Amino acid sequence: MSQVWDEGAGVRLLADGGTWLEGPCWTPDGVLVSDIPANRVLRWTGESSWDIVVADAEFANGRTRMADGRIIQCSHGRRAVEELLPDGTSRTLVDHFGSARLNSPNDVVVALDGAVWFTDPPYGIVQAHEGHPGDREYGDNFVFRFDPHTGELRPVIVDVEEPNGLAFSPEASTLYVADTSAALRKDGSGNRRIRAYDVVEGSACKNGRTFAEMTHGLADGFRVDVEGRIWTSDGPNVTVLSTAGDVVATIEIGRTVGNVCFGPDGDLYVAASDALFLIRTHTQGAQW
Repeated sequence: MSQVWDEGAGVRLLADGGTWLEGPCWTPDGVLVSDIPANRVLRWTGESSWDIVVADAEFANGRTRMADGRIIQCSHGRRAVEELLPDGTSRTLVDHFGSARLNSPNDVVVALDGAVWFTDPPYGIVQAHEGHPGDREYGDNFVFRFDPHTGELRPVIVDVEEPNGLAFSPEASTLYVADTSAALRKDGSGNRRIRAYDVVEGSACKNGRTFAEMTHGLADGFRVDVEGRIWTSDGPNVTVLSTAGDVVATIEIGRTVGNVCFGPDGDLYVAASDALFLIRTHTQGAQW
């Protein structure tokens, strides 16, 4: 019997019929997901079908829920990090680094001090089905920290080739960042790994090192539980990694996993290809 998830309950299909689902986020009203190629935001409320929250979402991707309930999400199309408002409209938080537009913000977490940390790979400007063709105006792919109180945006990680998923450890002393530069390469080259960084004074990252190499697919998106384990996408699986980077469990989903999120009761929601799945765990999600 697994110590981390309820194998007897299995992997439960909640709803399908999407295109490529990403950015799951639990809310009291249901689980929000991005259907990126279909350019919409959906909500699962317990039925087998979806509610359409935003019909023209400008290729929204990853999102997170703040402690006060506000939803922060990434927009490939607007090349921005934004707040998703209750009426389905959005408010831009940041879309420029100096005079340069951001690339296509991908995934986001919010620290306890309210700072917004996000990854900025090129996927939304190099794939027409995930955004609008464009240039990398600042010439790279960074992980940024945005302070909404001061308006300051600054890079915190610059040595990841194509940063994607990210999450803090439970005590916020470590930031984990996926490097998925193998995603668009046909020759099998590029990275399929998770990097780890020490968080210094809540606002800087040092001592970057490779935490884990993925074996089945990409660490496209992941979340951390209260024991510090990482629950990550890994091709057609959700792979659970220990704090040392060792594989604790491999849970077969059967469709390519994009991202995951925890609900307040420890349920893990899995966005995989065109569908949303549920895994009952024996843990709880960390607050990040």
